[in-house]
Amino acid sequence: MEAVSEFALVKPASLDAVLEARKANPEAQLLGGGTDLVVNIRRGIVAPPVLIDMTGVAELRAIHADAGRLEIGASATLAEVAEHAGVLAHYPVVAQAAASIAGPTHRQMGTVGGNICLDTRCIFYNQSEWWRSANNHCLKTVGDMCHVAPKSRGVCFATYSGDLAPALMTLDAEVDVAHPKGRRTMPLKDLYIGHARHDGSGTGDGKHYLALKPGEFVVGVRAKGVSGLRSAYDKIRIRKSIEYPVAGVAVALRRDGDTLADLRVAITGTNPRPVLLDGTRALCGGKLDARVVKGLDDLVRDQIMSMKTTFTPGHYRRRVAGVLARRLAEKLFNN
Repeated sequence: MEAVSEFALVKPASLDAVLEARKANPEAQLLGGGTDLVVNIRRGIVAPPVLIDMTGVAELRAIHADAGRLEIGASATLAEVAEHAGVLAHYPVVAQAAASIAGPTHRQMGTVGGNICLDTRCIFYNQSEWWRSANNHCLKTVGDMCHVAPKSRGVCFATYSGDLAPALMTLDAEVDVAHPKGRRTMPLKDLYIGHARHDGSGTGDGKHYLALKPGEFVVGVRAKGVSGLRSAYDKIRIRKSIEYPVAGVAVALRRDGDTLADLRVAITGTNPRPVLLDGTRALCGGKLDARVVKGLDDLVRDQIMSMKTTFTPGHYRRRVAGVLARRLAEKLFNN
């Protein structure tokens, strides 16, 4: 890693102060725990002139979780979410996802907002400056081609690897976004626009993967409780700690007697966005049998990208995602 580039640090104590700092420093980046951003600064990937420290804003640290609703501020730490009694009791998929991220010390520092807005990753992007220079850089930095897909006509295929997003997406979560001129709310799934296509027809890619407008930032996320909904999260990674997911899967379902009444599956670590699988509702209405298992495999095969953006082959990640989805669905249905 290189020496850290020079930057100014602003430490606002209220959301209004954050908005003022954001307005005064349009090139600034927000700092939560710094577990991803500071590493990228050290690698010379980004060099923001100003960092706005969000950890001192008490109103963004709140967590509320009961049977009716879930509300989490963007500056709540991953450890706080993973250990919160209400989240554990009513939204286990979120607690499990938070508890699986990186290592214990990272979870003490890392924040919900940071994980939701986690930068996309790629074997050609997340390297040292000299390594990137030796490989002629890539499209996500200052290069003019994607080394993963050189014929992609300027499309970046860097992969989104956040764990909280798929967990929250299975709960139909919404995200609150602030801007110096106002606030807005959108479905969490609409925050991610990395629908990369080789011909450039997607709404975004691995470089442009968030729907945030200039100056906007995430202030919190919320979801409504659904009676009878069972949920869980699991992932595969090279090591049991620290590593980003090879593939991570969140599943939420509802069982009515012997009938699969509702099924939601979201996947991370494979595409330039977390993928909430389309078509799972068509699998409901009967038992969780071979038809459902095959249907899940087909949905994963059709919607999960098999590009090699890490040291793990893309087709392996896609296969792992399908296996995890099946195992979690069967476990939740039978227990």
